[in-house]
Amino acid sequence: MKTYKMDLCSGSLWKKVLIYSIPLMFSNILQVLFNMSDIAVVGKFAGPIALGAVGSTSILVTLFTGLLIGLASGVNALAALHIGSKNNKDLQETVHTSVLLCFSMGVLIMALGIVFAPAVLGAMHTKSELISDAVLYLRIYMLGMPALGLYNFGNAVLSAAGDTRRPLYYLLFSGIINVLLNLFFVIVCRWDVAGVAAASVISQYISAILILAVLFRSREGFGLRMRSIRLYPEKMRRILRIGIPAAFQNGLFAIANLFVQASVNTFDHVMVEGNSAANADPLVYDMMAAFYTACSSFIAQNLGARKKERILKSFAVCLTYSFLIGLIIGVGIYVFRYPFLALFTNEQAVVEAGISRLSIMALSYAVSAFMDCSIAASRGLGKSVLPTVIVIMGSCVFRILWIYTVFAWFQTIQSLYLLYIFSWSVTAVAEILYFIAMYRKTPPG
Repeated sequence: MKTYKMDLCSGSLWKKVLIYSIPLMFSNILQVLFNMSDIAVVGKFAGPIALGAVGSTSILVTLFTGLLIGLASGVNALAALHIGSKNNKDLQETVHTSVLLCFSMGVLIMALGIVFAPAVLGAMHTKSELISDAVLYLRIYMLGMPALGLYNFGNAVLSAAGDTRRPLYYLLFSGIINVLLNLFFVIVCRWDVAGVAAASVISQYISAILILAVLFRSREGFGLRMRSIRLYPEKMRRILRIGIPAAFQNGLFAIANLFVQASVNTFDHVMVEGNSAANADPLVYDMMAAFYTACSSFIAQNLGARKKERILKSFAVCLTYSFLIGLIIGVGIYVFRYPFLALFTNEQAVVEAGISRLSIMALSYAVSAFMDCSIAASRGLGKSVLPTVIVIMGSCVFRILWIYTVFAWFQTIQSLYLLYIFSWSVTAVAEILYFIAMYRKTPPG
């Protein structure tokens, strides 16, 4: 019988971290590409108003998705810990608590999104000609939040067991369905924003059903049993202790980035367009994030197995891989900056404005690995509150202060973009020191 599990507590870390992370990298890239296909279809076949309406909700969609992903990080860390310690009772209680918790969070976000969509979009000063379509899109999209919560739950559990391939297969299948439905609903049915939103919702439920089917069929310790689904209070507290700070962090990042975008908007439209064209952040971050998930899972499993030395080695290997990925992609995009920017614009002035961003970000992405990998390592040790406080102060509050001091003084686009590498560097130092302190407190094997 084919097994998808991976033992994270033995064997070559360089090899296993890479094998574990590659499917995650493809999963993350696919999500970026499928999202781009949504925008491309609605922009190409439904017109600029529909495109603007969908685009105006992107920050909220990112915010809500980030909350569910943050909660799932608590599931991943705790499940990996129990898998490593071979404690099936605690693993079963964690899994059956998590599925209910993640589904409930999805339902709550869905309800809040549907009810408050007009008020929130109005508060964001959404253009009057866009707001009705934006509200429609967001309300339909919110119907998929329970499914997104369940998919992230299943992905977290399978990843904790070392299985990153099947979530990739299910995401690929549901993503292809999403693209086909986009084309059908928008071109054939003429549903515009409603069609794109409906396609997303359907594909989210398909991926959730596929991943839940695997867990219900599984005879492993992380398998689901309908009769066992309930909240175990102690497990719920432990999941929330890790997951809620992570979700809160994701939310605050979205808010901090609003200040950055507002500062970009103080320049002329050419610079704003150049910034948008050169924004490779989702592609780079999502590829690097595969190694952060690996870092949490490997450290949590080895913590459970009481293999202290392997914890530190896991951190070093994941940090090295994520640093190299950030460096290679960042520099690579800069080297091929003209063909890259040509994908998004034909205007030479916009291209030159985009190069201003790429010239600084090319070497900056790699620095973020020191911050994010250290946060992931601390979460693997079950520590999430203080790392979240540190990253909020270093990467959120620091950025806002930079905007109102350094950027306000120089008023150049370069002084704005430099806030990334400086905020990441300051935060990384504090996060690494915290992880080392927590690692030293870990009992020996």
